[in-house]
Amino acid sequence: MLTNSSQNIESKIKELIETHVKPMVALHRGSIEFVSFDDGIVNVRLVGTCKGCPLSQLTLKAGVETVLRDNLEGIREVRAVE
Repeated sequence: MLTNSSQNIESKIKELIETHVKPMVALHRGSIEFVSFDDGIVNVRLVGTCKGCPLSQLTLKAGVETVLRDNLEGIREVRAVE
């Protein structure tokens, strides 16, 4: 079960994905969906042209992970899941 602080972090992660990350990946006709957050790990699903793109790991690490880590404490890593 999520604690209040975990729920708060999840809410902030979702907001950052909607306001900062989705517009960035939409420029390349892709999208990203929040899946889960647990123990500092954010799991997301890449969709559209981002799914299977050879540069998707760069997008995750240099883009998504950087945005989340720069704006929230407690984010250790962002991972893509199916």
